[in-house]
Amino acid sequence: MSGTSPAGPRERLLVAGQQLFYARGASVGVDALLKDANVARRSLYEHFGGKDGLIEAVLRRAAEEDLAWYESALAAEAEPRDRLLGLFDRLDELVSNPDFRGCRYFATDLALAEPDHPAHAETASFRQRLRSLLVRELKATGHDRPEGAAEQLHLLIEGTLVMGATQDGRHPGHAARDLAAAILD
Repeated sequence: MSGTSPAGPRERLLVAGQQLFYARGASVGVDALLKDANVARRSLYEHFGGKDGLIEAVLRRAAEEDLAWYESALAAEAEPRDRLLGLFDRLDELVSNPDFRGCRYFATDLALAEPDHPAHAETASFRQRLRSLLVRELKATGHDRPEGAAEQLHLLIEGTLVMGATQDGRHPGHAARDLAAAILD
């Protein structure tokens, strides 16, 4: 027998959480999560201590996937400057997808008003790791202010993701690419 075993309750909760939190936001109800994951309420508390723990774990998992996406987008070009500019082309493709719902980290921070919610540490960690990736790329270009330029490029990335969520037919990645070129020059 060579079949794979079905995912356990923990994995099903992570998958359901990642899909539902992205599609409907962090305020999605526990009952919807349990139904989508096809698990008992007890599984949520055993594996994550509750919904807040699941949100935190989902963000941690999504961050790994999203950072891998950024690395892959950068790898599409050979030259450091082209890598950074090409990133905005990939972002424009991403936000043009009809399933795109905006930046999960921004949406989570807005949805969870409590400043001490553990999800905020995960969103901050993701942003710091993304900025570190940008600093690395800027150093490879020989940029004289890699930290400051990374902050500016990060702002353009966030703006592209926010504007892309409107799905209004514009191409925010193209405009952000033009601004990124000015930062790189």
